[in-house]
Amino acid sequence: MTEKEKCQQELMYDANDKQLANERIKIKDLCQEYNQLKNSDHENRTLLIRKILGKTKESIYVEPNFWCDYGYNIETGDHFYANHNLVILDCAKVTFGDHVLIGPNCSFYTANHPLDVKQRNAGLETAHPITVGDNVWFGGNVVVLPGVTIGSNSVIGAGSVVTKDIPDHVLAVGNPCKVIKNIENKN
Repeated sequence: MTEKEKCQQELMYDANDKQLANERIKIKDLCQEYNQLKNSDHENRTLLIRKILGKTKESIYVEPNFWCDYGYNIETGDHFYANHNLVILDCAKVTFGDHVLIGPNCSFYTANHPLDVKQRNAGLETAHPITVGDNVWFGGNVVVLPGVTIGSNSVIGAGSVVTKDIPDHVLAVGNPCKVIKNIENKN
């Protein structure tokens, strides 16, 4: 089994594997190119972000700077907007629903490093997917950790560190992020 296959199966894998390292270099070059495009060059920005990300729907806009590890593990829904300085460490799948708004300086981390120092120093890690429902808003400086699912129609307050799943229709804030109130669905 290759290190990439181990990663995809949420098993411990060697992040220093040559194939994985080469994939990261390739996508980071594309991210750097994206970040250097003029904001007025909307056509090329759209083409390049679609090349970087694994799957996108019709309406997507990502402000520079944007960085990811592989790109092919990221899927965005329709009407996806991310403000400046988005980081997605997509060793595992990161899936966003429709109408997701992400504030500035937000990060989504799928990689998890072992507590055992020998394993960690050897470059071993695991990766766990992140799933975000529809109509979710992330305030600025939010960090979402590996394996988290965030329910539809929820809001994650600025500065939150999301360590556990968040249900639908709630406002959640803090470090660690906790539900502080339900949000009524007024449809």
